[in-house]
Amino acid sequence: MDNASGQRPAPDSQLPASLRTPLRSDAFERSEEDKITAISGHFEAIMRELGLDLTDDSLAGTPRRVAKMYVQEWFKGLDPKNRPDVRLFENRYDYHQLLVERDITLFSCCEHHFVPIIGKAHVAYLPADNVVGLSKLNRVVQYYARRPQVQERLTRQISEELKQSLGTDDVAVLIEADHLCVMSRGVNDTSSSTLTSEYSGRFASDEALRREFLRQIGK
Repeated sequence: MDNASGQRPAPDSQLPASLRTPLRSDAFERSEEDKITAISGHFEAIMRELGLDLTDDSLAGTPRRVAKMYVQEWFKGLDPKNRPDVRLFENRYDYHQLLVERDITLFSCCEHHFVPIIGKAHVAYLPADNVVGLSKLNRVVQYYARRPQVQERLTRQISEELKQSLGTDDVAVLIEADHLCVMSRGVNDTSSSTLTSEYSGRFASDEALRREFLRQIGK
């Protein structure tokens, strides 16, 4: 979303520098269509180097399909215009107990091999003066997932965004995911999965609260 001056905000400027996804300063000077055209050309060159015949009707449209998928789907979380607007509502019902959104579908991409990361995110917070629409929790997860990632940074990005948006440090994030860079190459291990977590505020200091969170997400 553009700011009041009509300019696009700097990517991840709301996050600590150590948590920002590495991006060049000119990352969004070109239009989306220009990026799709350029990526399509590069991917066509890759396919040709692999020896594929792009005159085949099944392959002819693949470079542009891949380019559109990269820009408009897989990596749309790189563009700050897609950052979700997290609207808060007054906590009129005076609810101050644990609120958990579990099993949030997570699709991301390993930044080391550019193959999928597939899993689930579980997030929780303790409401104070305000609450948030539940779908916004999902959207925050998806925004940071839809970019080249490492799971550790993704976990902390989600946590930091929620703390800032919700106005509370009482936030928990746990991600469990399968990495196709482990499953489909290298060690070819299809049985292991990766869990990362970030506990802030009372979740960091209150062991009973952490246990309750883990119980509610089936851990």
